[in-house]
Amino acid sequence: MLRRDFLRLATAAPAAAFAQNRRRPNILLIVADDLGYRELGVQGCPDVPTPHTDSIARNGVRFTNGYVSCPVCSPTRAGLMTGRYQQRFGHEFNPGPAQASDPNFGLPLSETTLATRLKELGYVTGAFGKWHLGYESQFHPLKRGFDEYFGFLGGAHSYLNARADTNNPILRGTTPVEELKLTTDAFAAEAASFIRRNAQRPFFAYVPFNAVHGPMEAAPEYLERFARIADPKRRTFAGMLAAMDDGIGRILAALRESKLERDTVIFFVSDNGGPTAVNTASNAPLRGFKGQVLEGGIRVPFFIQWAGVLPSGRQYDQPVIALDMFTTALAAAGGKTGSGARLDGVDLVPFATGKARGAPHENLYWRFGVQRAIRSGEWKLLDLGDGQFELYNVAND
Repeated sequence: MLRRDFLRLATAAPAAAFAQNRRRPNILLIVADDLGYRELGVQGCPDVPTPHTDSIARNGVRFTNGYVSCPVCSPTRAGLMTGRYQQRFGHEFNPGPAQASDPNFGLPLSETTLATRLKELGYVTGAFGKWHLGYESQFHPLKRGFDEYFGFLGGAHSYLNARADTNNPILRGTTPVEELKLTTDAFAAEAASFIRRNAQRPFFAYVPFNAVHGPMEAAPEYLERFARIADPKRRTFAGMLAAMDDGIGRILAALRESKLERDTVIFFVSDNGGPTAVNTASNAPLRGFKGQVLEGGIRVPFFIQWAGVLPSGRQYDQPVIALDMFTTALAAAGGKTGSGARLDGVDLVPFATGKARGAPHENLYWRFGVQRAIRSGEWKLLDLGDGQFELYNVAND
């Protein structure tokens, strides 16, 4: 039965209408890159303070069994942007660098993005950061539902040099940017500006930071902040993480200054677990790393804040998946999330508030090449590609 379930995907739960007597909420979706499960203060990080990111969990709900749909970057983003398991439309792997990738690689045009769905509901939409869903013009964010874009289309870019990769430039819209101080700061500043400029209408701000993905580069002021950390790689990681946390703080400040914090659903997630050998990111207490369907590759920091609707400071322990963020956002905006929407995600609001009983999903599924896994309640069955099935009780082990 469990082996057959590898071929079967979860179906969407009915949408929950957003609370009455409130304006249609803004949607803010923040994605960290290659962040380990433990690498935030609220997750147990011992050496890098992350007060701004932690505040999303403390003012909202922290999902301790929050997963992404793939242990690497691009497929997870494809699932996140569509609310559907990316295997449904053949987006199972990363594309590779621009100069070596298949020009036809990208989020298929047959798929509808969250930006397009929200735009149809009257939202203004902006994306600020790493796209990683296709290099060619037809896959560009401005063709996939976004009104504004500032970022790069590939999988990795220098943090400090805008002109480091001519095949994968930093773009404002479609125009290359010649100079910047730090990508993390720039993405946060663009997102904060977008929020302030659109304070009078519902907006969707998608902020996929490239921090803390390689290359390992931190601005000098951040390296100085962590001079006490002896390991040079860990010191650089700390500077990169702190810069992202400061950037998130500026974005949250823009919401507060615009008196929009109570009118905004804020999502935070990492795109996969940490590649510890590359950037020192810890996935403790989980086993495994980026690229593996072990817990450390797919279980990530996962927070949702919606003041006045979701409880503050709650921990939710049932398994959920990043596909649910699409459905939760769409439901909050009043969009269609029923069976006709072809979504695999579930609206998490009824579960996080206690109005819905039971677990949001009967099963969660992963396939990454020869690797595959299924989680059913507290049980997880996996095959790391050697044909040897391993069964774990995740709650006890």
